[in-house]
Amino acid sequence: MAIELHGYQYSVYSRIARLALHEKGVGYNWVEVNPFAEDCPASYLTTHPFKRVPAFSHAGFVLYETGAITRYVDEAFKGPKLQPMEPKERARCNQIISIVDSYAYWPLVRQVFSHRVFRPLMRRPADEGEFQRGLAAAPRVLAALETAAADGHYLCGNQLSLADIHLAPMIGYFVLADEGRALLQKHPRLKDWWSEFSKRSAFVATTPRLPQA
Repeated sequence: MAIELHGYQYSVYSRIARLALHEKGVGYNWVEVNPFAEDCPASYLTTHPFKRVPAFSHAGFVLYETGAITRYVDEAFKGPKLQPMEPKERARCNQIISIVDSYAYWPLVRQVFSHRVFRPLMRRPADEGEFQRGLAAAPRVLAALETAAADGHYLCGNQLSLADIHLAPMIGYFVLADEGRALLQKHPRLKDWWSEFSKRSAFVATTPRLPQA
């Protein structure tokens, strides 16, 4: 059955959904949608009434909200399990995802990456104050993630999980800013995790091509 993933090429949440599909070995058709564009198709609202990304469809079953999509992908398709079975590790996985959504996304992506890297590349005005506020908030976020991470190769131990998939695109953007990369180096567990995860074939394959300066 055909699988479609509607997303914006630069969206970390679209990339999270893509990573889950790649890690499960599930093929899909990518449909580019820029939710910020004035010409975003009105028909997209029938798929996602809040005009965000990503949105997902599988044999007529339509989903939006990244967490719902990635959990469905994990549970509906064959391939390596992306959610721990042991209750404590599953709770750790869900906690890290919640930290990422609630506390990491805004400072790491919307403030540091957007105003130091993305907006200048797109020749859009950047706000130094927003960048500085994100930079000031980032150490607390990174420290919380450093504490939450388990021992092992991945954030929840020795098994790849949705926690890794959820965090990686945001760290990938954050470290494109020199200041973000320097902050990550202060957190040994995250630094080592990122060094390995950033080499995964699925991560490399889904890396968006940013405009050149």
